[in-house]
Amino acid sequence: MKNILSIGGIGLFVLMSCSKKEPAAEDISEETKPSYDTVAVDSFSNGAISVDVARQIRMSSQKYQDSLKEAEKMKLEEQRIQEELDKENNKKKEEEKKSKQGQPVNSSTEDPK
Repeated sequence: MKNILSIGGIGLFVLMSCSKKEPAAEDISEETKPSYDTVAVDSFSNGAISVDVARQIRMSSQKYQDSLKEAEKMKLEEQRIQEELDKENNKKKEEEKKSKQGQPVNSSTEDPK
């Protein structure tokens, strides 16, 4: 009787050990990782930005904006100067055309005598 019980116990043990088992969760952290790429930054960690650095970033961005505004002003000034030069050149060309056609040029330096 003891032999039958021991054989049955061993058989039951073999059946349980050889049955298909679901694999144990080896790494649960892979399943819980978010799908986006962000990391929380602690104020004492390596990636944290100090108040001074943040202030410098704001100041540099303000300087950059100021330099863009100054460059825009210079560009507008250059355009204005170029337009004035173009107007003067056009007036000179018209005066030359008129003088070539034999028409007298009206100027304030000539005497009407």
